[in-house]
Amino acid sequence: MSEYILQMKNITKVFPGVKALNSVNLAVKRGEIHGICGENGAGKSTLIKVLCGVYPYGSYEGEIILDGQEKKFYNIKDAEDEGIVCIHQELALVPELNVAENIFLSNKPNVHGIINWNELYVRTQKLLNEVDLSVNPEEKVKNLGIGQQQMVEIAKALSKKVKILILDEPTAALTEKEVETLFELLKKLKEKGVTCIYISHKLDEVMQIVDSVTVLRDGCSIGTKKKEDLTKDLIIRMMVGRELTNLFPKEIHIRQEVGFEVKNYTVLHPEIPGKKIIDNVSFKAYKGEILGVSGLLGAGRSELFCSIFGIYPAKSEGEVYIGDKKVDIKCPTDAIENGLMLLPEDRKKSGLVLDMNIKENVTLSSLERVSRKNILNENEEIYHTNNSITYLKVKAPSIEEKVKNLSGGNQQKVLLAKALLTKPKVLILDEPTRGIDVGAKYEIYKIMNQLVDSGVTVIMISSELEEILGMSDRIIVICEGQLKGEFTSDEATPEKIMCAATGGN
Repeated sequence: MSEYILQMKNITKVFPGVKALNSVNLAVKRGEIHGICGENGAGKSTLIKVLCGVYPYGSYEGEIILDGQEKKFYNIKDAEDEGIVCIHQELALVPELNVAENIFLSNKPNVHGIINWNELYVRTQKLLNEVDLSVNPEEKVKNLGIGQQQMVEIAKALSKKVKILILDEPTAALTEKEVETLFELLKKLKEKGVTCIYISHKLDEVMQIVDSVTVLRDGCSIGTKKKEDLTKDLIIRMMVGRELTNLFPKEIHIRQEVGFEVKNYTVLHPEIPGKKIIDNVSFKAYKGEILGVSGLLGAGRSELFCSIFGIYPAKSEGEVYIGDKKVDIKCPTDAIENGLMLLPEDRKKSGLVLDMNIKENVTLSSLERVSRKNILNENEEIYHTNNSITYLKVKAPSIEEKVKNLSGGNQQKVLLAKALLTKPKVLILDEPTRGIDVGAKYEIYKIMNQLVDSGVTVIMISSELEEILGMSDRIIVICEGQLKGEFTSDEATPEKIMCAATGGN
């Protein structure tokens, strides 16, 4: 028996105008946790879709060897029948169905088409015990947290007699405790002989959990190394093709006049009368600086800035100034007209129209700029979009490509292009690098510096302490709806920020 449970040999996949995979090789040993790393657009998702039967045999070149035998998967079921199951970043659960119904969605125990509910719940409980998940099998999935839903997905995979479990960005929405729980489960599954392919941008986590790593770059396999032969810096160098000596290209900025000010701002809860999401917050942001906004999940950071931008569905009171002008913002159109732009936390739900193409997304908030007498000027659209995607280095076959087909990093760049075309005086970036790779992060950081140098007031909301400390000139900390701390970059430390974020002095 070969030491390799899976070999993908010379996999080539071509889409119109782009070669997504160019003779890629992947060899995964039996019973290991194998990491796949690469920048957005490197080909990770495409490779996994080939393996899982999303892209059927015949639509690509190359071979898939499983347990020493070549396999031809024409659909997802073919792959699952061989024990290959993928858990995607966006979980494939039915919220209105209960846990048991989700786990056995396509293979409920039945006799002549009549479901055996007792057996269904007994088998579900056994699987929940395997993944250490204490929930009622009859609980609706919509009532579970994200971490619990992910465990349901893993239980669902185990119900299919999984041999190779693929996890695509599994910790993107998990808390630190949930990540620890997931890692413990993966170690248990490894002991039981389950092989795992682990795809993540979070290199600290990769180094913590994997046995070996394969790196992809620009659709090519760069190499595979054992964990003991790797460092985080080496993975980054393999991913981007160059050495990033500083992950945060922080520059010395010269602070100028006040560009944005909020006075005594309060946001009420949209559903609970009398409850305040934000309570009497005041702060200033200056031209010539990046203002970092830190705080724990649920502190009210996003709600504050969504309210200021006119998209939070609750009453607010307080004063907002752009430069020295007091502004009255009731909706995003008011904000944009006054020079304020927000990049939302969730680009797919709130920032982009995924079924529209790049050109349509980039110009969506600036239609007046690309129209004459309310008639769209396509030449203007093409001109501005081409300038934007060249400046931001968006990787796509053309500006007619639908945004849903782009990688996460390139989607984020399209969202940024959309914001910049409005010519903002104040740009609020909510989690600007969430779910994107280290190379794309670096490029976005450099663009932030360029915007500051051009006179734009930049405000960055981030849950990543490293990012806040690495890029901010000044930092404010929000805790339970109140401003609890303010630090210059010289004063700020992780301990000080966490102390303020948890309500300490």
